Amino acid sequence: MNKTLVILAAGIGSRYGGLKQMDPVGPSGEFIVDYSVFDAIRAGFNRVVFVIRRDIEDAFRMAIGRRVEPHIDTKYVFQELDALPEGYAVPVGREKPWGTGHAILVCRDAVDGPFGVVNADDFYGQDAYETMSRFMERSRDNAGEMGMIAFKLSNTLSDHGTVSRGVCRVSAGGKLETVVELTAIGKTDDSIICSGASLNGDELASMNMWAFKPWLFDSLDEQFREFLDLSKEDPKSEFFIPDVVNCLVEERKATVSVLSTDSRWFGVTYPEDKAGVVHGIRRLIDTGIYPESLWK
Repeated sequence: MNKTLVILAAGIGSRYGGLKQMDPVGPSGEFIVDYSVFDAIRAGFNRVVFVIRRDIEDAFRMAIGRRVEPHIDTKYVFQELDALPEGYAVPVGREKPWGTGHAILVCRDAVDGPFGVVNADDFYGQDAYETMSRFMERSRDNAGEMGMIAFKLSNTLSDHGTVSRGVCRVSAGGKLETVVELTAIGKTDDSIICSGASLNGDELASMNMWAFKPWLFDSLDEQFREFLDLSKEDPKSEFFIPDVVNCLVEERKATVSVLSTDSRWFGVTYPEDKAGVVHGIRRLIDTGIYPESLWK
């Protein structure tokens, strides 16, 4: 069974202050995305598709592509503002990317089977990729079933500022009912703070780790056109993949299995978060999960 991993790497972290995808966190100069590809290969994925921007292509290929290309079939697609359906044009003044739903849509010609989606700047861990791979095997004959790896909310927060998270409501049967995007979530010594909801930290959060079937591209195209018709003049509007999934679930066009994992998520929303990621990876190396030098 062919399995493709789509890695969303086109964004610049405004709060982080630069390209998080190309900031070393491993002892031999590895980036978070190196560990993602390494884990995906071990879990049985045989292709990786990087979604990047053309203006970072050379730097990305030199820093990351040259390391992973010898180990897995590697493709690059470009998320550009003008990558729009026929009949649509970029509105005057639009500078912000169109969002994660659009980033996946531009991969249409590079994906021909079941595929996973992850962020380039999130460390999901070995078990998360193995869980996703097993789900793809198990659900291969169920076209309408998709998967989402969920993480405990309290384990996805930053010690250095607030974050936005997709908080999940899950049925008793383990199916996703909805993802609600909450902003300004933070933590104190003994509580979780959020201006828009009451949270205790045990909630399940979507960290944009999905398992999809290729028919999703037709729904993405349809919903993206609807999004453009309604929101294209808003320079800050974005077409988010959780909104697409919510729509498919509400219309009963798909079910989404919420998959638990033993992996610990790491992320770098703020520059101060990097030290925790470096320390966390060091622990995993010391316990034998990863080699000291990933690609040697």
